[in-house]
Amino acid sequence: MAGKGLQDLKQQVEGAAQEAVTSAGTAVQQVVDQATETGQKAMDQVAKTTQETIDKTANQASETFSGFGKKFGLLK
Repeated sequence: MAGKGLQDLKQQVEGAAQEAVTSAGTAVQQVVDQATETGQKAMDQVAKTTQETIDKTANQASETFSGFGKKFGLLK
């Protein structure tokens, strides 16, 4: 009888330990997923800002060269 009780206790402890490991693994995965998502959003924002800066710079350069061309009579 005592052996059966110990076997049941062992199974309960093993089950509880497995649940704890599964829960911890799930929590860690959620943290990793959130960090990945946050990092991706940050990279997307950097790419967007960089592209906007490139576009603005290109437009300003185009306007400047156009202005020079008009000033020196190269463009109408």
